[in-house]
Amino acid sequence: MNASGRGISDPAAAPATAQEPAQEKTLEELLKELDTLTGLDRVKQEIHRQTELLRIERLRAEAGLTSPTLTRHLVFTGNPGTGKTTVGRLVAGIYRALGLLDKGHLVEVDRSELVAGYLGQTAEKTTAVVQRALGGVLFIDEAYALAEDQYGREAVDTLVKDMEDHRDDLVVIVAGYPGPMARFVATNPGLESRFSRTITFEDYSAAELRQIFAAMAQAADFEPEPGTLDRFDRLVADQVRGEGFGNGRWARNVLDSAIARHAWRLRDVERPTVDQLRTLVPEDLEDVVDIGTDSEATL
Repeated sequence: MNASGRGISDPAAAPATAQEPAQEKTLEELLKELDTLTGLDRVKQEIHRQTELLRIERLRAEAGLTSPTLTRHLVFTGNPGTGKTTVGRLVAGIYRALGLLDKGHLVEVDRSELVAGYLGQTAEKTTAVVQRALGGVLFIDEAYALAEDQYGREAVDTLVKDMEDHRDDLVVIVAGYPGPMARFVATNPGLESRFSRTITFEDYSAAELRQIFAAMAQAADFEPEPGTLDRFDRLVADQVRGEGFGNGRWARNVLDSAIARHAWRLRDVERPTVDQLRTLVPEDLEDVVDIGTDSEATL
């Protein structure tokens, strides 16, 4: 895995970009990948439970038994950088492996990709995005922003209709902060009936952030000294943890700052050794500024 967030993968997936499905991966491989993510204990348990629920429902249907129609759509709540996009990608693959989706790709969007500048155009824009997501997962980040005005409400109304029209080949995941997401789902009866399962992504612990930072550094061919990791621990302890704390994105920002400081430290060394090129020392973290919140992080 790459480095960042709980999935140790880049959290900054471009909006409206379809991520390639892991078509070669089996259900067992995808669940194993989920289980190897840093932290996320409650999330992993919820995804495993959802997987078994849908697997048994499919087997009952194949056996000709009556089964209740279970919602496959999900609400992800939590601060930025807590692995929501990474888990969304895995959910898309898991649903494909269960035979519930044909492609298992993930299309990530936010309000700007769904809402147009004039009433009447938003419905067309939203439906076009839905069409791209068919056979996979439509992941709407900061979905609560759709409840702000009549343009957003038009997108929601269109989305609810499209979800009904494509109930067998579309899964929607909406994500954002806990409070705003609860209010968003409550704004439309169609949303409440389709999003009955909410999965909460908690902030990383200090130990998990240290693990993520070390993994990201290793993926970038850097080796933090023990003292550097101790310095990172102190930075974590000094951070104010509130709504908007960047989590995995914060750890990435710290690493980026350290890499810049490392390069400046070697400015007078004409031919650095490989060890010098790889080693991050405590002073490389000394100029890190307050980057504790990052509302743009989407992991």
